[in-house]
Formats: sequence, structure tokens, C-alpha cells
Amino acid sequence: MKWIFTLNFLASKAGFFFGILLLIPLTSWSLNLESENVRDFINQLETTHGFERKYIEQKLENTEFKQSIIDAISRPAEGVLTWGKYRNIFIQPERILAGVEFFKAHKETIEKIGKETGVPPEILLGIIGVESYYGRFTGKYKVIDALVTLGFNYPPRAKFFLSELSHVFRLAREEGIELDTFMGSYAGAMGPPQFIPSSYRAYAVDGDGDGKRDLLSNWDDILHSVANYFVEHNWQEGKPVATIASTMNKDQALPFNTKLKLESTIFELKRSGVIFSTTLEENNAAGIWELEGNKGKELWVGFQNLYVITRYNRSIMYALATWQLGQAVIKQTSVE
Repeated sequence: MKWIFTLNFLASKAGFFFGILLLIPLTSWSLNLESENVRDFINQLETTHGFERKYIEQKLENTEFKQSIIDAISRPAEGVLTWGKYRNIFIQPERILAGVEFFKAHKETIEKIGKETGVPPEILLGIIGVESYYGRFTGKYKVIDALVTLGFNYPPRAKFFLSELSHVFRLAREEGIELDTFMGSYAGAMGPPQFIPSSYRAYAVDGDGDGKRDLLSNWDDILHSVANYFVEHNWQEGKPVATIASTMNKDQALPFNTKLKLESTIFELKRSGVIFSTTLEENNAAGIWELEGNKGKELWVGFQNLYVITRYNRSIMYALATWQLGQAVIKQTSVE
């Protein structure tokens, strides 16, 4: 009887633990090619862009859904950290020193680009420093895995990521690169500049004239492409990015920006009681944001060039951190 009881007990425990396992989300699994949305994507890529169906299916069936990608995109740093904590990630001695060494190694190219395009060295240094720690961290995921995961399993932005999945197929064909070799971030951004596939196709340039646009390892192409991105988004040469501001009355209602696009003018902000200095004329567009810094609330007034930086990443905190990191690198370089 004891033996029978033990078997029954073990069987019940096995069923219990099996049930628990079913409740644990899997960390990866393959795509179902027979699902309607997957078939629609395959049909669109085949009929609109001329890919062979067998090739598309082969690439898709070898991808893996990654739960870690869903987890990462669900809690981006810009959405959960204060400005002070976010800034501290990037404006720190080790990263600044890495930027100084990077600038020394690529000074001639960076300064030449600045003269040709009007995009100053601090912006190139800030972007590469924030995006990839000067090429140290460029992403651990296969880009196709990331885009399949988000395109088919992340409804809030599925349309966007399915579009990027289409772009990466076309990018691989255009550049003669094996699709499976693209590595990047959880959002499918590639190389030191972290260009998503559509940006790679639209803004990458051949910086060294070798007939290729290599944003994965060719620094001439990478730096020229980042500058080109800013030129195409209307960077204003020699104009300011942002400035700290204050008010005479802390309780005064201010016309805070509700979007990234600038919603006021310099004249309107000053008329509303915002105190700041700028060389720009009063009819220039401007915006004001209140951010939680390390020592309390900070008021920031941003201009057209701040808005341009947000075209790279849709976040005011990102734009400010990028600009400030680049400035810190240039400052540290000048004292060495």
C-alpha cells in the first residue's frame, strides 16, 4: 500500500510541476509560417519586391522569437528613468575618456566631415558614444530575429517592425550582405551608429569611395552616414542646441512642450516669463521641458538642432545626453 501511495504521490507531483512549466513563458520559439499575418508578409515581399518565396520562407523559418527582446522594448530607459539617472549612464568619466581616444583615432575624418557638412565633431562623438560606447556594444541579436519577434509578437508597434523586416530583406540584397549575418540591438538597429534598416537604406553613404556602404565596421562610412542623417534632417550649422532656463516665479504656468516638435518661439517663451540666453533671433522656434535632474527639477529650452537630434531617437533626454556627451569629450580633449 505504501508503494502504491508513493506512485500516486509522485504522479500527482509530476502533473503539478508539468502544469507549472506550462505557465512559464518560453524564451524562444520558431515562427509559424502558416499563420495569416506571416503569409501576408511573405506575399507582400514576393509580389511587391520580387523575392523568391522559397528564399523568404527559408529565412523566416530559421528565425527565433526572443522573449528577452519583448522584455527589453517594454521598458526602455527613456521611459523609466529620470533625466538625472538617464544622464548618469552616459556622462561619466569612462565613456568620456573612451570618446577622447576615439576622437584621437578619427580626428582627421571627423573634422573634415564637420567642414564639409556643418555637423560639428561633438554631435558625431555624442551619437557614437551614446549609441554604442564608441563601437564597443553594437548588439547581440540577429537583426532578423529581432524584427520577426517584434513584427509578429509586439502589437503596439507591429506595423513599424514589419516594415523594418521588409527593409532588411531589401538591404541585404542591395548591399550584397548575407541576411543572417546582420547583428544588432533588440530593436534591429545595426553597427556603431545603430541605424535601423530603413535608415541604413535611406541615409547611409559611401564615405571612403570603395563602392560599398558598410555601417558595421567601416568608420569612414559610419561617420559620414551619421553626418548625412543630420544634414537630411535639417541640421543648422553653427546654431545652438539647447540651454538651461529659469523663471522668476516658480509657480508660474509655463507653455511646456507636449511633443518633440517645437511648439513656441523664443519671443513667446520669454514673454511667458522663461529666462534664458541665446544668440538666435526671437522669431526662431523653441520649446521648453521640465526634467527631473540629480538635484531637482531642471528647465531646458531647446531649439531646432535639439529637435533634429530627436529624429535619431524620439526622446528629449536622449538628445540632451548625446549633445552633452559630445561636449564633454571635446572639452576633455582640449585639456589633454
